[in-house]
Amino acid sequence: MRRAVCPGSFDPITNGHLDIIARASKLYDVVHVAVMINKSKQGLFTVEERIDLIREVTAPFGNVEVEAFHGLLVDFCKERDIPAIVKGLRAVSDFDYELQMAQMNNGLSGVETLFVPTNPTYSFLSSSLVKEVATWGGDVSHLVPEQVHSALTDRLSRS
Repeated sequence: MRRAVCPGSFDPITNGHLDIIARASKLYDVVHVAVMINKSKQGLFTVEERIDLIREVTAPFGNVEVEAFHGLLVDFCKERDIPAIVKGLRAVSDFDYELQMAQMNNGLSGVETLFVPTNPTYSFLSSSLVKEVATWGGDVSHLVPEQVHSALTDRLSRS
C-alpha cells in the first residue's frame, strides 16, 4: 500500500492545501494529513476543529486520514510506516526552506519528500493571509472551502 503524509498547521485549511491533498490522493493509496500541534502558538481554530474541517472537506477523496501530531514528522512517519512526505511549493523561497527540511528528514529516517508545484491560482495563498484578510472584512470565500469559510466567518464574528 502506497502511503504519504501532507503535514501542516492548516489554521485554516485553504483551497491551496486542498489542491495538494487532492493531487496526492490520486498518487497514493492513503494520504495522511498530519495537523501540527504547536503549543507555543495560539491558533484561530483548535486542533480538533481543524481536524474536523479537514475531514469534512477531504471526505470526497475517500483515502485521506486526518490526525494531529506533535514532535518530529519523521517519527509520525515511522510510527505509521509512511515513506513519503508531500509538500506544496508556492515560490522559490519555499523551496530553500523545504529543501533543508527534506534533506534533514531523509538523513534522520530515510523518508523521502516529494515537492508538488502549487496551482498558479493559489501561488500567493496562505492560512495567515486568509485570516488577516477575513479579519478586516475582506472576501475570502473563493480561497477556502465553503465549510471553512462558514466556520471562519462565525469565529471572527464572535471575536
